[in-house]
Amino acid sequence: MVQRLTYRRRHSYATKSNQHRIVKTPGGKLVYQSAKKRASGPKCPVTGKRIQGIPHLRPAEYTRSRLSRNRRTVNRAYGGVLSGGAVRERVGGLTLEVGFPLLPVQDHPAFLVEEQKIVKKVLKIQKAKEKLSSKQ
Repeated sequence: MVQRLTYRRRHSYATKSNQHRIVKTPGGKLVYQSAKKRASGPKCPVTGKRIQGIPHLRPAEYTRSRLSRNRRTVNRAYGGVLSGGAVRERVGGLTLEVGFPLLPVQDHPAFLVEEQKIVKKVLKIQKAKEKLSSKQ
């Protein structure tokens, strides 16, 4: 005959927050073992994508006592809050709906990359104008 199992905590309904696993103890008994919810990890508020480099934990696990600073953040401006793509767009001068100010850093690599792109675009337009004027 199958051994009967009882919940070990007071909550007796099989809800999302009360998931259990059946485990066999060294004594040969079957018992319920409580399972934690899966963590989805932090998301960027602008793009909605998962932030890379930060572990997927339940909200309480991100506290100072349980997780060190270098595991909670990423080493860049807005690291651990915005995704890399969102920071690059912000530095490039594009306005975003979320109320973050523009970054005041001209030495930021993403800023320099965006500046380079703008310069290339301007030079391309100037060359095109010169070609048109020389043909006429």
